[in-house]
Order: sequence, then C-alpha cells, then structure tokens
Amino acid sequence: MRWKDGRRSDNVEDRRGQSAGYSAAGAAPLLLRFLPAMIRSRTGRVILVVGVLAIFGGKLLGIDVLSLFLGGGGATVAGQASREFSQQEQQLADFVSVVLADTEDTWGAVFRQQGGVYREPTLVLFSGRVNSACGLASAAVGPFYCPGDQKLYIDLSFFNDLSQRHGAPGDFAQAYVVAHEVGHHVQTLLGISQQVQAAGRGRSAAEVNALSVRQELQADCFAGLWGHAANQQRQLLDPGDLEEALRAATAIGDDRLQREAGGRVVPDSFTHGTSAQRVAWFRRGFESGELAACDTFAADAL
Repeated sequence: MRWKDGRRSDNVEDRRGQSAGYSAAGAAPLLLRFLPAMIRSRTGRVILVVGVLAIFGGKLLGIDVLSLFLGGGGATVAGQASREFSQQEQQLADFVSVVLADTEDTWGAVFRQQGGVYREPTLVLFSGRVNSACGLASAAVGPFYCPGDQKLYIDLSFFNDLSQRHGAPGDFAQAYVVAHEVGHHVQTLLGISQQVQAAGRGRSAAEVNALSVRQELQADCFAGLWGHAANQQRQLLDPGDLEEALRAATAIGDDRLQREAGGRVVPDSFTHGTSAQRVAWFRRGFESGELAACDTFAADAL
C-alpha cells in the first residue's frame, strides 16, 4: 500500500504498555462500600482529603493517581504509553492510523450520500489485555469492536500471528482487519447490529450463529467497499494488495480454523463464515463499491 503520505487519524488511543487490571467503573463500588466508615473515622477523613487532593493534583499533571492507588500498574501519563517502542512497532501504529483515517474519509462520504452523518470510531491500541465497555479482553480474542463505547481494539501483535501462523502477510492484509472492525461500527450506526441482536433473542444456538455469519460477512463486504474507494479514488493499492486481503480472508474462515485446530468442521458452529464466503463477500464490496451490494441478510445463498 502507498500509505506513508496519507492523513493520520486523530481518533487513535494508545494504551500499549499500560495495565488493564483496573477500571474506574469497577473500582467505584469498592470505594463506596468503605466511604461511610472513612467519614465516621477521623483518620479516615484525613486519608480521604489527602486522597482527593492527590487525585486532583495528579489530573493537573496528567497522571492517573487513582490507578496507581488501586494497583493499576506503573505510572503513565494520560494519552501516552508507559514504555518505549521499536521503530517497527511505531511504524505499525502509524500505519493503522492512516488506514483508520482513510476509512473515515470513505464512510464519511458514503453517509453523506445517504443523507446522514458518520460518527468516527476510536481505535484503541493495547498490549496483552484491555478494559472496554464490553468487559476485560485478552489479546487472544484478536481484534474486536465494542458497540458499547464504539471503539475498535487491537493488539498489534495480532499481525504477527496473521503473517506467521495463518500465512497471510502484507500491509493490505492488515488493513483488511482494521477495515472489517470499522465495518462493525458502520453496522452499529446503521442499526444493523441492534436488529441482529434482537432477532437472535429466543433462538437456538445454531440460528444465532447463522445470524452472526451474515453480520460478519457483511463487515467483510464493508471492508471491501472501503478497499474499492482506497483503490479507485485515492490510488493507495499496489499490485498484489488485493491478493493479500483475500489470503487473509481465506486464512480466518471458520472451516479453515477448525481444520487447523485439529477438530472436525461443524457448520452449525460457524460464526464468521467459511473461507470461500469471506473471500466472496470481501470481493463483492471491493468490486462494486456499493453499500447495497453488501446486504448479506437479503441473500438467499452466502
């Protein structure tokens, strides 16, 4: 991809190197539990006043004193990571920022054409594990989108797994992953995710999985739609980039992953679609560049 001259997004939150063992929301009940006893005790009142002053003083300096007090890990400055990163790590963070910015341009234009306004998501970079509105998540779950806070979460080490373990190297393969998660954000803004959730209530596990497959394949198609715009409107793609994305889609198909895990292929357990389906729907979005082409829920066959 010809990305280095591209615009960088302002919507990247770098939490790499920070501990995810604490969240203010999770700590609040604990503090409230002991607050009455602290107020009744003279010593407790002194500790409380000193603590409040420390927290507000820390905020002025950009330091999260509360997370230190509650065991949240080493000192970090607000909005910054707590360790130095290699040139390769920084370049990868820079790359995903450019990809995110380009999806913002694409979806901003699509929503304007539809008479709407695109609300840009935030991309959170983390290492190891991360707190989100959807709960505490490990890097083992892979990149994910949380509709509760409308943020994308990714541990950049996933790209090493994509290349080495799944045999899908290349920058456009990585861009496809980011664009797929952005596709879930688009589904949230359009109300599709909410409709899928409502449709799954009271259904069997197999029926819920079938709905999930259609939702995931649509996100693949939306990723392809972004790729179409990046290629046709901004000429960001190099020869071979499309093949990189298709290899990635093939590598993470449910049937392929189940075979690699040494188990038998169980279609009723699929949640993302087969390799062939993921390739087909990404290609459909890439070739058409049309939102209407990505209606997986109206398709008789996937």
